[in-house]
Amino acid sequence: MESLRHPRRSPPTDDDEAIARSLAGDLDAYEVLVARYSVLAHRTAAMLGAADEAEDVVQEAFVKAYRNLASFRRDAPFRPWLLRIVANETHNLTRSRGRRDRLAARLTEAVPPVGEAPEEAAVTTDRRARLLDAVRTLPERERETVVCRYLLQLSEAETAQVLGLPVGTVKSRTSRGLARLREEVARDLI
Repeated sequence: MESLRHPRRSPPTDDDEAIARSLAGDLDAYEVLVARYSVLAHRTAAMLGAADEAEDVVQEAFVKAYRNLASFRRDAPFRPWLLRIVANETHNLTRSRGRRDRLAARLTEAVPPVGEAPEEAAVTTDRRARLLDAVRTLPERERETVVCRYLLQLSEAETAQVLGLPVGTVKSRTSRGLARLREEVARDLI
């Protein structure tokens, strides 16, 4: 029986090659995709509400992505497709556990920039924590778009693809979410 590992081949350099080789049975090529997107997938799951279960969500998402790789549209980018699977898995988890409004608390931990005074680091950490608390209070639909756009730094098109929404809906939900955040931050300063 032929091995699914191909030790003599160099690792794929881009997603297209990794996908093609994965579809041909090269598990090492799929491991390259997992390594390339694992941190982003964990961050996405955590920020969308998976919290301490982000590892389970990401593992399930990568398994589902592998199983459905043959249905992946090769003319589309892999990253938004994978993040859509992560978002769906996270939504399933949070819905089933009743934790839609939770974001990962560990994301509020901040490492102060090198050379930053302790007082400045404390203020920066406090501001970040208050902002994330305000994001947590947003309605789920607005929170998802704000998290994707500003915390995960996805484009409007990528956010639309990840959340399965039209771009116009992403724009309107983002706008409403930012308006609510401005109001919340303004109240916090008074």
